Amino acid sequence: MLKLLPLMLERVGILIIAAFILSRMKSFREIIHNEHGIRTKTIMIAIFGVFGIISNYTGVTISHGTVSSQEWLMEMDGENAIANTRIMGVTIGGLLGGPIVGIGVGLIAGLHRLTLGGFTAVACALSTILAGILTGFLSKYFSIHKENSLWKAVTLGVVMECGQMGIILLLAKPFQDALHLVWTIAFPMIVINGFGTMLFLLIIQDIFKEQERTRALQTHKALYIANQTLPFFRQGLNVDSCKKAAEIILKLTNADAISITDNTHVLTHVGVGSDHHLPLKNIATELTKKVLEQGRIFVAKSPEEIQCSHHTCVLKAAIVLPLQIHEKTVGSLKLYFTDPSKLDQVEQELAEGLGKLFSGQLEMAELEMQRRLLKDAEIKALQAQIHPHFLFNAINTISSLIRTDADKARSLLIKLSTFFRSNLQGARQMLIPLKKELEHVDAYLTIEQTRFPGRYHVEFDIDPALRKVLIPPFTLQPLVENSIRYAFPKSKSGTVKVKAFQKEGNMVLVTEDNGIGIPQELLSLLGNKTINSTHGTGTALWNIKKRMKEIYGQSASFHIESTEKNGTKISIIIPINQQKVGDPGVKGFNCG
Repeated sequence: MLKLLPLMLERVGILIIAAFILSRMKSFREIIHNEHGIRTKTIMIAIFGVFGIISNYTGVTISHGTVSSQEWLMEMDGENAIANTRIMGVTIGGLLGGPIVGIGVGLIAGLHRLTLGGFTAVACALSTILAGILTGFLSKYFSIHKENSLWKAVTLGVVMECGQMGIILLLAKPFQDALHLVWTIAFPMIVINGFGTMLFLLIIQDIFKEQERTRALQTHKALYIANQTLPFFRQGLNVDSCKKAAEIILKLTNADAISITDNTHVLTHVGVGSDHHLPLKNIATELTKKVLEQGRIFVAKSPEEIQCSHHTCVLKAAIVLPLQIHEKTVGSLKLYFTDPSKLDQVEQELAEGLGKLFSGQLEMAELEMQRRLLKDAEIKALQAQIHPHFLFNAINTISSLIRTDADKARSLLIKLSTFFRSNLQGARQMLIPLKKELEHVDAYLTIEQTRFPGRYHVEFDIDPALRKVLIPPFTLQPLVENSIRYAFPKSKSGTVKVKAFQKEGNMVLVTEDNGIGIPQELLSLLGNKTINSTHGTGTALWNIKKRMKEIYGQSASFHIESTEKNGTKISIIIPINQQKVGDPGVKGFNCG
């Protein structure tokens, strides 16, 4: 028994060395990573089937309890048996490739064992086939892809070897010889095959770990490239931005040339082939046209697949990726190689990651462009918006007054009409007279005070000389509305003061209330951005301040003063425009 241990260890060493050599081969790694295809499974059956055959040929002969070693076992007497590492290869093949691989490897190794003869030939062949079947079907429960499953897989291998001993006892005749054989080989074969299975699985797991490390590095690299190209892709697909982005990609990848296109033209091409892949020329490769049409990645490993219209093109391989915005292909990113071997799986995964990241950046660029294009429209939409509740409440209030106070209902209808007209005019004009803005405020207040009589008191202190001065529409009305909506709890009434006066050649507009004030943590944000708060979003304040800056630049100012429980004061200072309503210059401010 003990004499058999070093001999078995030697046999396991042969397989482990072979496994290590295979693990260094790129083709074997690709097989391990992509074990789901029929072609791949066939190759795995062949590889691990060969392991089983080698195990049979290198087995140790056992003759009447005597252990004898030979270099290569081709056949044996009917009274002899062999101790080998056959089950190890079958177990690993089944665990790694699933039922198809397990059954295939088991049949190859088992039937080959049957051809060698010996009184345990049938038992060993049957146990080998059963081991392949069982490990194949149990592979999803004993996955070797994860580190914590190593000992489970090794245990399964040991169980398979124990099962082989049991089948020998059941089938091999005479029984006394079978029992003596099992007594001789069981411990060495179980221990050594378990040990060999562990080493083999560690090699396989190292392949998976290396893949994970490579992916982590590639992810980091892709993110770094994306970060470097972000300022350029966010400008959209144009010649200048794409050229700068392509130069960065070329520098940080193994590609020999980088090309970026839109749907019809080459926007940039840097690196090899720049002599005929020229910016703003029509797309020259059929491969790119196919990508743009189908919206999916294509890989070419030969000039014939690239189909460049320039016959002397030295680019031999390429991966072409669609650049998409909201799932619509708007261009392509191409990584070219002069040597097809450089376009390996790692480069493909990197390129695919970059394509997705760049598509995301282009979506951001489109959103940014849309934001800029809709800038004025957004402001006008904010100016023109009417709160649905305000409109419905106003109509309900007027409806209830029709029977009880028809004159007042008629008056409110006129005010509601004025309010609507002010909204529409404000959306069409950049500047309106102060008196029109005050009419807008008065119409709003009349409707609100009818709904809640005595709850709000508004005081006006307006310099008559300023009534014809032009101001941006929706300057005072939103501020008064904010005070009424947010400054006073429903259980309390309040006062709002609206002032307009001259100071040092400027007009000062002030709205002031004695309400609950603004929390200090929000005070610095209001007017600078929109916020999410139970007190509102600050959209009106942001809109007013933004328009003041756009129209008057540094000549205007917008200032908020507030302390909690002591009210809020908003001051707007703008230069006095000498143009009056009816002056020719006013037409220049009309945006409609």
